[in-house]
Amino acid sequence: MIEDERPKVEDTCEGIPRNKISWYPIVDCGKCIDYCVFGVYEFEEKAGEKRSVVKNPYNCTPVFCRGCEEICTAGAITHQSEEETQKIIDKLKQSLKRERQ
Repeated sequence: MIEDERPKVEDTCEGIPRNKISWYPIVDCGKCIDYCVFGVYEFEEKAGEKRSVVKNPYNCTPVFCRGCEEICTAGAITHQSEEETQKIIDKLKQSLKRERQ
């Protein structure tokens, strides 16, 4: 996918800067590169082997998307649990609220 064709990456989620929320995939296969329109994955060549890597983890938006995880037949992509991520977001929102007071 051409970079100009990618959807806009959100800067925040529920008012929290996206790079503060550790919601992004961990990968060990290659099907995700074509699937992800946000450019999270790229190919990397090491020791003559080409494999996909998470190159732009904070492009993984919206938070809670699991599309790549669902299409990976190898089960190589995982995300932090939605419950754990929501706890982090809630805690960050409380901190942000206190800072604004």
